[in-house]
Order: sequence, then structure tokens, then C-alpha cells
Amino acid sequence: MIRGSITEARSLSELTWLRVGGPADLFFQPADEADLAEFLRDLPFDVPVFPMGVGSNLIVRDGGIRGAVVRLGRGFNGIDVKGTRVRAGAAALDAHVARKAASAGVDLTFLRTIPGAIGGAVAMNAGCYGSYMADVLVEAEVINRDGTRETLGKNDLSFGYRCSALPPGAVVTSVVMEGPSAEPAALEALMADQLAKRDATQPTKERTAGSTFRNPAGYSSTGRADDTHEAKAWSVIDAAGMRGAQRGAAQMSEKHSNFLVNTGGATAAELESLGEEVRKKVFQATGHSLDWEVIRIGDPNTGVGAG
Repeated sequence: MIRGSITEARSLSELTWLRVGGPADLFFQPADEADLAEFLRDLPFDVPVFPMGVGSNLIVRDGGIRGAVVRLGRGFNGIDVKGTRVRAGAAALDAHVARKAASAGVDLTFLRTIPGAIGGAVAMNAGCYGSYMADVLVEAEVINRDGTRETLGKNDLSFGYRCSALPPGAVVTSVVMEGPSAEPAALEALMADQLAKRDATQPTKERTAGSTFRNPAGYSSTGRADDTHEAKAWSVIDAAGMRGAQRGAAQMSEKHSNFLVNTGGATAAELESLGEEVRKKVFQATGHSLDWEVIRIGDPNTGVGAG
């Protein structure tokens, strides 16, 4: 018997950082891993499953999601450090993991400025400052779409730039990472410096979903940039004259042009449409094809009910 919370036609807009999106047909918050496994096993296999973290890099379209959204909460956010290894629940925030690891003398500082939770960091091979989840992951515990449990190592996940090979419909429940040892005080100072630089260059006080587009070209299969070919997304957006561009209440940030901003009351359609306009203008101006880093999911049509 399911012990978690199941809600039909649950609005998702307040759960995303951009504050847009229609309802999910089903919204499930499991009590624990056994509860999640039972839910997935018993759910009709033709119902799509979308694991949702804190909604930091997500546009849910205005018509909502046809299927089941799984969101992990309490019971999935523990953080435990033993030696240089850190085990974190998939719902643990990246920033919290970085801080707890640092206090124990383990360097996972690259996670400090990444918005989101650890499960999403695995799915997206999150990274910054030249470090990626692929560099530190030891193993990830997942519950597959059929309710079976599996432990996946780094090779199983085939990390790429901002992606991994998680099985479709699988939900990450916990992750083991290993980082180098360092003095806690030095790590705290490094994170403070990273935060100051982020706040100086990015629109952290506005409604965004982090970087909108991936940096074009020049990345190896491990997700590490090849600096000899790298181009920055913001630079080609600027070259196309799209810094500050607007569509309705959606805007490309004046402060950092690779950030899509909801200035107040934007729809998902406005945000996505502006992003597509940016992609078109960048290709016309520079020949670069920008790929979305923000995940876009759901039905674009409003007025579609649950069922």
C-alpha cells in the first residue's frame, strides 16, 4: 500500500524557479525507497515518469505534464561523510552537500554555486569551475521504472556534457561521491569567493533557471570542455544582439545574456519562444547552434485536463 502523497492535477508552477507551468496528471512524493519502488512497479507502464528535483533548471509548459511526476523530499536528503567519501540523498541540495563536505575536509566545492539537488546533478552531469559530477561520482543508487533497484557506477552512466545515460523513468535515490582532502578553512574561503563572483556576474536575485543554453561545441564525452574549440553561449548571444531581448514578460538578462528571466507573469510559452528566437538569431549571426541546457517538458496547450 502506498504511504506517500499522491495528488492529481497538481500545479507545478510554484515548484519551478521560473514560476511557470501547468499541472501534472499525477504528483507523487514517496515516503521512502520501498514506497517509491512499489509506486513505480504498480504504475501502468504506459504512464511516463518524470523525476523532479527543486525545479531549478526546468520549464514546465503551460499545458502541464501528461504522466506522473516524482518529487523526493524528507528521507531522501541526508548527507553523510566518511573519510573522503560523501553519501548524499538525491534530494540533498548541491550547496548543502558542498558545505557539509567542506566542513569535513572534502573538496566538493564546485557544487556550492550549482542550483538544484544531487539527483539532478547526476542526471545532468552538473559542473562548473572545470569540475563535473563525472569527476567525483563513485556510484548512484536508482529505482528503475519497473520498481527494481540498481547500483550504477560511473561507466554505467556514460557521462557527457550536461547529460548522463540514466535509464528512462529511473529515479536516483542516493549518490556516493569522493573528493580530494583539503583544509576546511581553505575550502570555506574558496566557496565564499565563488559565491561573490557568481553574485557579481549572474542575475541571482531574479527568477531564472540558471544557464539557458549549453556552451556550443568543443566538449569531450566525459563532459569536460576542450578549450581549443570552446565558445561561450553568452558571447554568441551578445554577438547576435540578443542581450536584454524581450518577449512579453520573458527577457534575456542584461546582466548575463545566457540567463532567461521571468520579469513577472511570463508564461512558459513566452520563455520558450524567446529562447527559440535567440537560437535562431545566434545561428544567423554566428553559425553556432545553441542547445538548450534548461529542460523543457510537458504539453504546450493549456486547457488539457488530467487523465
